[in-house]
Amino acid sequence: MKLPQKLTTLYIDFDAYFANVEKQLSSAHIHQPLGVSAFPSEHSALIAQCYVAKAFGLHRGIKVKEAKALCPDLHVVSARHDVYVKMHHKILHAIEKHIPVKKVWSVDEMECDFGPLKDSECIRIAKDIKEQLKQDIGSHITPSIGLSSSNLLAKIAAEMNKPNAFEVLHPCDLPGRLLDVPLRDVPGIAKAMEKRLKQADINSIKDFWYSSPKQMRAIFRSVEGERLWWMLHGYPVDKAPTQRAMFGHSRQLSGEWTSRKRAWDCLRLLACQAARRMRKDGFLASKLSISIKDQDKNKWAAECVFAPAHDDHTILRQTSKALHSCYRQADPKNVKQVHITLHGLTRDEGLTENIFLSEGRRKRAERLSRLSDAIDATNSRFSQDLVTVGPQEQPPGDYAGGKIAFGRIPDAAAYAKHVQARGERPYKTNKRA
Repeated sequence: MKLPQKLTTLYIDFDAYFANVEKQLSSAHIHQPLGVSAFPSEHSALIAQCYVAKAFGLHRGIKVKEAKALCPDLHVVSARHDVYVKMHHKILHAIEKHIPVKKVWSVDEMECDFGPLKDSECIRIAKDIKEQLKQDIGSHITPSIGLSSSNLLAKIAAEMNKPNAFEVLHPCDLPGRLLDVPLRDVPGIAKAMEKRLKQADINSIKDFWYSSPKQMRAIFRSVEGERLWWMLHGYPVDKAPTQRAMFGHSRQLSGEWTSRKRAWDCLRLLACQAARRMRKDGFLASKLSISIKDQDKNKWAAECVFAPAHDDHTILRQTSKALHSCYRQADPKNVKQVHITLHGLTRDEGLTENIFLSEGRRKRAERLSRLSDAIDATNSRFSQDLVTVGPQEQPPGDYAGGKIAFGRIPDAAAYAKHVQARGERPYKTNKRA
């Protein structure tokens, strides 16, 4: 590989995204410490906090009650995932007025490729994007921008001087300021890996830099260590695309929703959401796993294996079977968390060729598949859940099956009822996400 001699990659990482979107949309919140909670309860946890709130020691995962004790003036709002996704698509539109977005990493992180452009043009475009975002999105949703020759270095640059950063790590200047970065601030080095590195006498970025690719492969016990070494040195090493392995959702429950009946109501909603995502991506599942936890963090799990399917009826039947299997293991008084995973994935072509199905079961599977496809098409056409298999009531905090996760941005269909409730027109999502 040849080390690039110019800037090739732009990485944008929005600061305290959920909290800053809330500040941008409500002038009453602009100057006060603000936190975003999973749902409206003092026992809920913060999932985001603005930089004013961070100065009081608030962090992701802290309970609302504890956060308010540390910061009495804290204003807490419940997360509005549909609003954050809608703003995300406005952001993509603003960026692409100047350069195509190569990859969306999450709702608040994206990467662009400069190609053969000169360094001066790269820097100009990055500054124009920053100004465009201020004009189109607002001054309170601030982007931190990093430029370098690999997406790893560009991401590190974006994180170096947050918030509202603009940093360049040029490959010709390496290692330079990179040596000032703490080891844990390198994406891919978490707590356990940091411990393993220190056991190998790699205590800093400087030690990492002057090690060797083969040494990193040995320490990481995979090619990822070697790949990380090359990217840290400025080489644009693309990671091989991963294969989809599962579709899943989980939910924390509170209040009356901790009863066995309500836990099932939530689980069936999550099952249908996961099945819909699976159908949209063209997969069938042959395995289904669920787990439940009680208030004492005891956990029970069960798995079902079945002929490949993606229709709601089959998925719900297997979900019910797995849940009853969990309840045969124990009888929890309060179910505090439910989790479902659809896996054992195959592509949907060849469903009717399954030789293990009798003629009657094959025809039934075809009918159920067509029915679920028709339901999806109807709901997609009207941008709302007009048709569902049984009632689908949302638990407290809403957004069951529609929460944003790193690497997954729900589409507009997941938020149709929220948009409709506010009297807004449905919006289109970006295929790239």
